[in-house]
Amino acid sequence: MRLFIWLAQRLPLREWYQRHLSHYYVPKNLNIWYLFGALATLLLINQLITGIWLTFGYSPTLSGAFDSVVHYVRDVPSGWLIRELHAAGASMLFAVLYLHLFRGLLYGSYQRPRELVWLLGMGLFLVLMIEAFCGYVLPWGNMSYWAAQVIMDLPTAIPGIGDDLANWLRGGESISQVTLSRLFALHVIGIPLVIAFLTLLHLTGVRHVGANNPEGIEIKKHLSPDGTPLDGIPFHPYYTIRDLLGVGVFLLVFVGIVFFFPTGGGLILEPANAIPANPLQTPAHIAPAWYLTPFYAMLRAVPDKLGGVITMAAGLALPFLLPWLDRSKVKSMRYKGRASSFMLAVMVISFIGLGILGLTPVDHAVLPFIGNQLLAQILTALYLLYFLLMPLYTKFEACREPPDRIGGAQ
Repeated sequence: MRLFIWLAQRLPLREWYQRHLSHYYVPKNLNIWYLFGALATLLLINQLITGIWLTFGYSPTLSGAFDSVVHYVRDVPSGWLIRELHAAGASMLFAVLYLHLFRGLLYGSYQRPRELVWLLGMGLFLVLMIEAFCGYVLPWGNMSYWAAQVIMDLPTAIPGIGDDLANWLRGGESISQVTLSRLFALHVIGIPLVIAFLTLLHLTGVRHVGANNPEGIEIKKHLSPDGTPLDGIPFHPYYTIRDLLGVGVFLLVFVGIVFFFPTGGGLILEPANAIPANPLQTPAHIAPAWYLTPFYAMLRAVPDKLGGVITMAAGLALPFLLPWLDRSKVKSMRYKGRASSFMLAVMVISFIGLGILGLTPVDHAVLPFIGNQLLAQILTALYLLYFLLMPLYTKFEACREPPDRIGGAQ
């Protein structure tokens, strides 16, 4: 108690507690979909801690990178556990992020006044993809090397400056020691600083405008005489207890994967990455980590290299425009028309299908009656049309009127 009083006299602990926990009001109808933001923060902390521990034994050299990872896993006490926590944590982080983004689409969390929160979140997602790519290359297995070869060769499709841009990114005409050193520096220092900054801005934005809710109702519209939202409850203890329960269940699943399913059937740790990088031995099927394969499938769907790059870039860029593409008068999918529900379902199915195609070799047909490339083109078109047609179907569809208060109270 004396220590707390001593700290409170020197730091605004009480004010912080009241502002962000006990006196911070959130909608009283938040459901399980609102847990994934907290899980993403937890997994980011896991990646930071385990990543620091992994750098203690990593050698960022062409001759030592792969061997240093093997030595860390086999010879360092609990080294295998640290590596599994980091590898599985990356996959679980993106699984949680995709669910978090889906919740935003489901309840219109990108609409006014949360446009900036959405943009910051999408920017954070894009930076995390770059961070994941850099980390994927660092073990310097054969799949890591060839995935880097494919991705870092993409700028060559740009007319005029493409070759110079690719050479600048690689640090030379081909992937070399310079490339590995740059990716290591970005993965360990450069990009984590950007991630921390964007995460802070994203959370600050959420705190400032308030959390959205399944009804799409702004709780600040109805206030009690003392200024507290009538449709809100304090974040602590109500949602902190709920989130702790959700975190506990999630950790059971996460630890179960780490101990009993560490390779994830080849999705978390690929067999082709268990051998050292070899520029003369191309894997039978080059693919990035599973959470990047939907965009990789968009890239492969177009035979023309420049067209594939443009298509993939469009798939990444269009979600940023959602606050201005959605013309609906309501936020939540509960009150939007059938067109919005149908298009969202089609987009999700298409995205999952693209992820499967990205993991599948081109010559192995997913469906017996259609080629993989044609199927990828169809699914890519459906994914893009969800965004491109949104101004039309959200403007003219018939929507239901949401209640004025959460729970229908008047």
